[in-house]
Amino acid sequence: MIVDKSSMTSSSSHDHRVQQLLRRDSRPNILIMMTDQQRSDTICAGGASFMKTPNIDRLASYGRLYTNAYSPNPICMPARHNMLTGLTARHHGYPENCYGFGMPLGIPTFPQILSDHGYETRTIGKNHFYPSRRHNGYLNMELMEEVPAFREEDQYLMYLKKNGYGHVLNIHGVRNLLYMVPQRSQIPEEHHGTTWVANSAIDFIETNHGRHPWLLTLGWIAPHPPFNVPDEFSELYNDVEFPGPHVSKTSISSHAEENKLLGDLPNQHYLRRMRELYYGAITHVDHHVGRILDSLESSGQLQNTLIFFISDHGEMLGDHGTYQKWLPYDSCSKIPFILHFPDRVNLGEVSDDFVDLNDVLPTILDAAGLEYPGSYELAGRSLLEDVPRKSHQYIEYASGNRRWISFRNNTHKYNYYFGGGKEELFNLEQDHTESENLLEVSQNEVRHIKEDLHDRLVQHEKIWGLQDTVQGDEFVAMDPLIAKPYRNRAFPIFQNKITNNKEISELNDFFDEVLTVIKKEPIVNLGELDLITWKKSGNFTDKEISDLIQRR
Repeated sequence: MIVDKSSMTSSSSHDHRVQQLLRRDSRPNILIMMTDQQRSDTICAGGASFMKTPNIDRLASYGRLYTNAYSPNPICMPARHNMLTGLTARHHGYPENCYGFGMPLGIPTFPQILSDHGYETRTIGKNHFYPSRRHNGYLNMELMEEVPAFREEDQYLMYLKKNGYGHVLNIHGVRNLLYMVPQRSQIPEEHHGTTWVANSAIDFIETNHGRHPWLLTLGWIAPHPPFNVPDEFSELYNDVEFPGPHVSKTSISSHAEENKLLGDLPNQHYLRRMRELYYGAITHVDHHVGRILDSLESSGQLQNTLIFFISDHGEMLGDHGTYQKWLPYDSCSKIPFILHFPDRVNLGEVSDDFVDLNDVLPTILDAAGLEYPGSYELAGRSLLEDVPRKSHQYIEYASGNRRWISFRNNTHKYNYYFGGGKEELFNLEQDHTESENLLEVSQNEVRHIKEDLHDRLVQHEKIWGLQDTVQGDEFVAMDPLIAKPYRNRAFPIFQNKITNNKEISELNDFFDEVLTVIKKEPIVNLGELDLITWKKSGNFTDKEISDLIQRR
């Protein structure tokens, strides 16, 4: 018998490769759970005793909760691109929410690096990329964006169509007129966007059990306004005592003055109710965080999963009479941040170290045992390393005369606004609500503190900030920013690209939806809201407005 040894060698080599592929890959899974616009003071385990967050608290007990975590740029697109790349706007190109271009090619992202090294990488929910389906390294995307351009690019919209809700226009609540005004969800809890993200996540976790290491990024829209909370979570805070809005004793910036109109809340009763729904939206997310943790535990994957619970930025929520984000104040720049990774993170640990979203990428690479392949200097560091704590936190926003930058240490925060050169200095030990700008009340006494933080901020801006904002050792002078308060004017647009006549005929009437979402919120009196601006931005007639008010 003649034996073909070359064939045997080839077969043996093939079997070896198969065995290698079948051998369990013990590298950790990575789960990022990201809410949108969640303040840092909304977790019971973090000191907010009035909050109902048993599952986020449970995650905190599994790992490390950071009490001084920040968004490095407190608005959606920049914050998310900082996290994605580990770099600041100087490199990724998003100093504020900018549309019309994508991130420059060639910048490594953590999903790309993990994908290149055998990880299954998926993102579910909100990403706020441009274009929205630019994958930025993810192998699979299941999107749920705030204002999708057309239905077929948004998996959640397609899910709603499949499940009998394709006729709904304001799928994430009525923006424009009712942006921060109390309202309810038109979509029942079992089909709500918050639920859909969790259901999709659990399906992924169970499907990928033991198959290969994975990265899963979850992007909830909640608690970002509109606060379209389902009935089951809308009354949880009705009788709960919680802190009222912070009140400024000194002047606030032009940026903050612009934010004031966004609330359109006629009185304190509206404000109270709006905050109740905001907290209810967080508890709704918390409920589904619990389901996701249960899925990890029951499938035996919890112990081998690096978990982040974070938000892109906070929400002013009426503090200093303002709303929304993009301000240097802690209400919107400070975020929840929980890290879970058995064996390298102690159970139930609480840390007051300065951390931010720039630290996510290097932490992920450390956990996965991978090197950063780029030539850039990363702005963050691995939170799994035992290194000295950071002594400061740098934050930035926007460009031109809209730009501001901020620098804080353990005791003070210094803010500089390029448009006009306004400066703020807060003693965070004595004034954690940032209600008194010391430079307006005791400038001489704190001059040395201001000068030290100013000089440090100049050096940070040179390294991490936008180019051409520093000349020598001073900030470049720019024209004052003139505050231009405004309302939210975003209307649903996906329906404009529906071509099927039957589907078009079945779409809800926009005014009917306005009445539907406020039906169970008796506090809302449409006549008290800014109908003039709404009429203009929606191109409505006087008769349409008057008919709507009469129907209410």
